[in-house]
This record gives sequence, C-alpha cells and structure tokens, in this order.
Amino acid sequence: MQREGVYREMKLRRAYEKPSERKAREKAEAIRRHRKLMRKRMEREGY
Repeated sequence: MQREGVYREMKLRRAYEKPSERKAREKAEAIRRHRKLMRKRMEREGY
C-alpha cells in the first residue's frame, strides 16, 4: 500500500490544501521523480 501512495494520500487529505499549494507540491514531486529517474538511468549507463 505504501508503494501505491495510499498512506501519503491519506495524510494529504486530512487537511485542506489550497490549489496553489497543491500545484507547487505536485510540480516539486514531478521534479523529484524525474531527477531520481535520471540518476538511475545514468547509474545504469555507467556515467
């Protein structure tokens, strides 16, 4: 369940999140995911 993000979603839904805060959080998460992906890709390719 943790892998699917159920716990994180439950935590987020406890309190109201302004649309601007949600947008900023989602953008930050996307950047984090992309950096992690690139780091793994570079590690596999041997850079």
